[in-house]
Amino acid sequence: MYDRETVIQWYPGHMAAAIRQLEQRIRLIDVFVEVVDGRIPIAGANPNLAELIGRKPRLLVLSREDLADPETTKQWLDYYAGRSAKAVAVNARNAASYAQASFFLTQLTGSARTRGTARAMVVGIPNAGKSQVINGLLRRDVARVEDKAGVTRAPQWFRVGPNLEMMDTPGILVPKIESLVAQWMLAMCGAIPRDKFNPENVVHSFVDWSRENLKRRPPPDLEAFATARRMLRTGGELELHNAALAYVKDFNDGKFGRVTLESPPEKKP
Repeated sequence: MYDRETVIQWYPGHMAAAIRQLEQRIRLIDVFVEVVDGRIPIAGANPNLAELIGRKPRLLVLSREDLADPETTKQWLDYYAGRSAKAVAVNARNAASYAQASFFLTQLTGSARTRGTARAMVVGIPNAGKSQVINGLLRRDVARVEDKAGVTRAPQWFRVGPNLEMMDTPGILVPKIESLVAQWMLAMCGAIPRDKFNPENVVHSFVDWSRENLKRRPPPDLEAFATARRMLRTGGELELHNAALAYVKDFNDGKFGRVTLESPPEKKP
């Protein structure tokens, strides 16, 4: 049996410092680019960032479009459009997917009514794909990209064009993740370092979710995955801890297909 109630939390000191720095710089920023992993648009959004942004122009970028279910991504984009929000899905492997994001960003910076150079700030939770989005918008690799949370620790400015500068910022989680479901979803999608959670519990939670939501193409359970990989301890017992880490990696490599963990809220009658 695994522990469904295991709490996953991660809020290191650099995040607290980053939120304070964001508060200090907010007056200097004309447009915000909020990057959210397209597989978890609710759990992957930080409400504290939305509160800080307030009514300033914002472009919402759903990253990892190539890993998310395409039909659910369309539903999310329709949902945001219905709320008059600028939203676009991007795929780091397809440079053309950034064309619409660039178009929207140009619109928003134009509407910001700035004099001279406009300033955009890229925000989001850890490992949401912020640096990849910056590289995609600039059409060159300038921001450091790694498949793990907490890589960007300090703000970095980049020149996008003659009239636009863009700042990359550290990923910021909420100080306390209230929902147990959000906790395992964030861990499964790489927003929390792998040494900060029990991977077996996270994989079991995902498998439970998949049995209810991916009935046509359910991924294997952890035991079947470990058996197929022949991940065994001395004596023949399954090595489930390392198998779970490999399972999470395979999920984020798209080995189980394109999966979105959250759907848009249903419209109220």
